[in-house]
Amino acid sequence: MSSEQEAESIRCLVAKVGLDGHDRGAHVIARAFRDAGFEVIYSGLHKSPEEIVQAAVQEDVDVLGISILSGAHDTLVPKIMNGLEEYGAKDDTLVLAGGVIPDEDREGLKDEGVAAIFGPGTSIEETIEFVRENAPER
Repeated sequence: MSSEQEAESIRCLVAKVGLDGHDRGAHVIARAFRDAGFEVIYSGLHKSPEEIVQAAVQEDVDVLGISILSGAHDTLVPKIMNGLEEYGAKDDTLVLAGGVIPDEDREGLKDEGVAAIFGPGTSIEETIEFVRENAPER
């Protein structure tokens, strides 16, 4: 399989959870993922954890990128992870978090199953490379 075919088969959901209304970063990532050849679905703003889980399961995504700047990551991300687990989708979904997440909260999110956390200033290339290397095989 060529790397282009491989990239095309990576389905990503870029999700905004909770009341956070800042979506510029999510749009930048969604566009960059699309430009990299990934299939991208954008959730839109103000989604509940349940709505994000439903979209991830229904769209059968390989990658779920959660953009969160509100500070509610310790509450909302575990709800998403639990929802994915309930649907049997946690093990075959690469979950990423992006946004302003303090260093002291990162370990807890990784314990929940978040594969990587990308903070402000992370290069787009680094994020794309991580997805290419870690997205589940179909």
